[in-house]
Amino acid sequence: MPPVRRMWPAIASGFASEASAVALLAVSSWLIVRASEQPLVMYITAAVVGVRAFALTRAAFRYLERLTGHDAALRQLATTRTDLVRRLIPLAPDGLQRTRRGSVLGALVDDVDELQNLPLRVVEPLVASATVALGGVILVAVISWPAALTLLGCLIVAALVSTWWGWVAGGRAERDLAPLRAALADAITDHLGSLDVLIAYGAEPESRARIHEADGALRSAATRRAVAQAATGAIVSLLAGAASVLALIVTAPDVDGLGGPALAVVVLVPMAVFEVFASVPLAASAWRQVHASATRIAEALPASPPAGIVRTSIPATGEAPPLGAGADAGIRMRGLSAHWPGTEAAALHDIDLDVRPGEKILVVGASGAGKTTLAHVLVRFLDSTGTYEIGGTDVSDLSPDDVRLTVGLCEQHPHLFDEDVRQNLIFARDTATDDELLAVLERVGLSDWVAERGGLDARVGERGALVSGGQAQRIALARGLLRGFPILILDEPTAGVDPVAADALVADLLEAVDADRSVVLISHVPVPDELIDRTVRLEHGRLVGA
Repeated sequence: MPPVRRMWPAIASGFASEASAVALLAVSSWLIVRASEQPLVMYITAAVVGVRAFALTRAAFRYLERLTGHDAALRQLATTRTDLVRRLIPLAPDGLQRTRRGSVLGALVDDVDELQNLPLRVVEPLVASATVALGGVILVAVISWPAALTLLGCLIVAALVSTWWGWVAGGRAERDLAPLRAALADAITDHLGSLDVLIAYGAEPESRARIHEADGALRSAATRRAVAQAATGAIVSLLAGAASVLALIVTAPDVDGLGGPALAVVVLVPMAVFEVFASVPLAASAWRQVHASATRIAEALPASPPAGIVRTSIPATGEAPPLGAGADAGIRMRGLSAHWPGTEAAALHDIDLDVRPGEKILVVGASGAGKTTLAHVLVRFLDSTGTYEIGGTDVSDLSPDDVRLTVGLCEQHPHLFDEDVRQNLIFARDTATDDELLAVLERVGLSDWVAERGGLDARVGERGALVSGGQAQRIALARGLLRGFPILILDEPTAGVDPVAADALVADLLEAVDADRSVVLISHVPVPDELIDRTVRLEHGRLVGA
């Protein structure tokens, strides 16, 4: 919900607009019947002015209600989405391994958008409609309390029956809409993200059929919800007519005492009241959808990181922890163990390892030995037990964001944005000039390639589709060099690179790094001894050689 200071103008304007609608019908019905009696104009002048005034205020306050309500809701929507992204960041990437991309995308887009209906279609209509309906009953009671009782009874019956019917007929469809939207998003994301593989193995028709099936289920649920809402509107309309007929029946014996104008008000005001009241069952429907979306957001983005992910309340200082000097310089690990979220078995066991300033270490091991786990522990994507110090300071006393200012990671599959080369580099240091970008590209061996592509404005495609695996690794290293990490981790930089070019790529990457920077190279290919200081081996999560 938006803050009260932003929401109350919308609620007040909604009440004024709906009250004007009821007053407009009451005054105009009185005026029409009274004018048919041909009184002097002076007796109906106030009613004529009232009709014009209520017609204007109805529209004006409706506009203000829309303006202030959506302003408050959309401001809160931006705040909510930002807060959710802040909750998402500490989980990425390892805390989201078991979460489908479509689920997170649906939670941050469709489900968060649905939350705006809480103030706009639930709270505001309920407060305004209930208040105006009660005022309409009081207005009718002033003229005829039996008619007021029938109006009140019909309102209660309409509230109970329409809400019950909406729950029975459309409740399940409304609750299913959010999951079905996510299922469709998952199917489309998987299809487009793996289209080349699907086509290569002839599985593209099955994937397309899955999208069609998910789309059909979503359309079916939306249709069931629309039918339920239409039936709910029909119920409210029938009871509105019943309220007017019953008002006419109960006031008929006293029609001479009431007079024609008052009788018109008693009979026609219930129609205006029910027109306002029609938003109540719709508010109940909107509430069910909001609740379903909120539940999905809670499931996609847990309130706290799962076991294995760093949990800390230490705020980031924006300053890289120093590597220190002497015996405490660099990284020191003793008895370090770690496991992945959702698993109980440790991926690393009792690791003892030092990384000194300027040292270049090669980490080798079979697939599944724990090499990538070690890389993610070093940059604090994964939590660990035991001792892990940077410059003599335990990382548990540092914010993970600050640790990542000292220890940088070039991942096995670096992410490239669907932008040009410049934008894929400059976010590492936004003050870098074009000359500095070209210089760092020269260091990683991409200057000729960039020149051939037209310079820094050359596009790299979605997720780097227009560059090779080796070029993507070189761009990732250029980002790391531009950022100036004192310790750089290269995780399988030759993954996806042909064996002929792999040796040259590793040599180029290591030679591009300054001599005073430490490098932890994770690789399954041999590296010339002159390029590294020592080699360590991981087997089944344990360090077996140094």
